[in-house]
Amino acid sequence: MIQLVMPASRDEIVGFCDELLDSASWADYGPNGLQVPGGASVSKVATGVSAHRELLERATACGAQLLLVHHGLFWESHPRALSEQMAARLRIALERELSVAASHLPLDAHPVIGNNALLCRRLGFEPDGRRFAEVKGRAIGVIGALDEGVEAGALVRRIAEICGRQPLAFDAGPDTVRSIGIVSGAGASEVHGAIELGLDAFLTGEPAEHAMADAREGRIHFIAAGHYATETLGIRRLGELAAERFGVEHEFIEIPNPV
Repeated sequence: MIQLVMPASRDEIVGFCDELLDSASWADYGPNGLQVPGGASVSKVATGVSAHRELLERATACGAQLLLVHHGLFWESHPRALSEQMAARLRIALERELSVAASHLPLDAHPVIGNNALLCRRLGFEPDGRRFAEVKGRAIGVIGALDEGVEAGALVRRIAEICGRQPLAFDAGPDTVRSIGIVSGAGASEVHGAIELGLDAFLTGEPAEHAMADAREGRIHFIAAGHYATETLGIRRLGELAAERFGVEHEFIEIPNPV
């Protein structure tokens, strides 16, 4: 039997996401929430990490009316005038009435569906309630604890399985890892905070040149599993929750990025 999907309100779905993540309380590098208004009704939600041209095209091709992303279209570092590249992206959304909404720092930091919290639990650690890695005035990093610990090599293998790629690892910490700090994306410099907290390991997305020496001197495992790869879990879960709440379809669109 064919199951009919009844359209839901775009604004109600976006409002649900914003309220769940408490987006209004966050300072950020770009606007969270609805960035491009398309059609007012939604029967399918697509999710993806970054709102670039390929993701926009694939979202419309799969029949979505709303695209939820972690990295939105607009950033404070971008020029105020539209570039040809940005105009092409917007043209896709506007001509095809695709709404685009973003959730950046609020989705990194959320204690339940945030990228860092989900990574922590998927790795077998339990967030201990402490936070670190302050960005725009608020801490986004998660600290996980595992009393029995996990062998360092086994931890790296777990990360590779979850993130779908072999991470870069500087194995300078203890043989058994009982504590880990996690800052998804471009968080390499937050290794200093992890060292100060006496953590056994630190997981982020992008590495930095200084990380090798920091890890060795700080006696910590530094693991970089990719900016993109460490930030797929949160946006996918947000789309799943929106679909469950409003009875619409959901599709996560995978566009792997080696960075």
